Amino acid sequence: MSSNIFITGAGIISALGAGKDRTLHALQSGASGVSTMRYLQTMHHHFPVGEVMYSEEELRAMMQIPQSQITTRTALLGMAALQEALEHARLHDRKNLRIAFISGTTVGGMEKSEQYYLGFLENDEQSAYIAAHDCGACSEMIADRFGGFKLVSTISTACSSAANAVILGADLIKQDRVDIAIAGGSECLTKFHLNGFNTLKILDEQACRPFDNSRSGLNLGEGAAYVVLESDESAKQRNVQPLCRLSGYANTCDAYHQTASSPDGAGAYLAMQKALTDARLQTTDIDYINAHGTGTGNNDLSEGTAIMRLFGDNIPPVSSTKMYTGHTTSAAGGLESVISILALLHNFTPTNLNFKNKIEELSFEPVHGENTKRNLRHVLNNSFGFGGNNSSLIFSKI
Repeated sequence: MSSNIFITGAGIISALGAGKDRTLHALQSGASGVSTMRYLQTMHHHFPVGEVMYSEEELRAMMQIPQSQITTRTALLGMAALQEALEHARLHDRKNLRIAFISGTTVGGMEKSEQYYLGFLENDEQSAYIAAHDCGACSEMIADRFGGFKLVSTISTACSSAANAVILGADLIKQDRVDIAIAGGSECLTKFHLNGFNTLKILDEQACRPFDNSRSGLNLGEGAAYVVLESDESAKQRNVQPLCRLSGYANTCDAYHQTASSPDGAGAYLAMQKALTDARLQTTDIDYINAHGTGTGNNDLSEGTAIMRLFGDNIPPVSSTKMYTGHTTSAAGGLESVISILALLHNFTPTNLNFKNKIEELSFEPVHGENTKRNLRHVLNNSFGFGGNNSSLIFSKI
């Protein structure tokens, strides 16, 4: 049974571009990928989104998927991120390795169902896409593109999905069921997404402002990201240099409301507290919190209240990075895990873009300004989903 869980690779694609290098450059330069809608066909084009700037045709070409092959945008985004993660971890030959692939998603291939719905009713020309609607189908498409996995699974717990995929991957390694787990999530924008969040009245028609007193909602986004989790024994046997450790993690569920966090942040508090206990760390050991920070009135106050309760008068630097990528919902925990790892390795705290005014009820302000260089040892990453499903991950330097 492995005691250490190492990160030996990572891959990402988002509104900031494809790959870790573009992501790092955007984060360090404070460049947001949230902009005007380009590909999603909807009447609500006035909402800014974090859209990946590749068409389906361009993504197919990038991943060498012929037009005749059934696939989805969610799957294509996942393939791009997984390819980078596999290359980064030097997992070209996977035949004799026990590897799990765990992907978080909620919409799956829903964008194809939206596109072909009337056709499903009138003829059978696109009926093959019905099978692609399911969340698990997209994970299978991503895995089948590369092969060599002992186990393939899908997590769907709304906005905590990808973080929970990481937790499941780590547990599988600790239970000696696999040596390596590639975990994260993939999600594309759909009308279902946009209309659903619009119905909840939590979309901002301007650039979102997490942890700002004037915040009025989130900007949706899309993307995919995966981290390669590996036991210390496997990393040594493969002679790969780990990037960092997944030192602690926890998941809680307060079940306060279908779509809202509890006002006192009880579930968020417990997730962070239990992750610290799992990592055998004190609150003073955390050097940066990559917050869930959606920009909604409910989330930011609830999460901020939980942070104050746990950290007291010694709150570390806090910021949300959803102004860079948009809120990628089920993929968020994957994207923000990679972002947290980049911050850890390059010793900086991403600026909380668009911040101007402190939330009156909170004792702290998020990271803002130009001086973001800090020596980081431990980074806490939060992902909170509908239904009060809360997950916290801690990444630590080796």
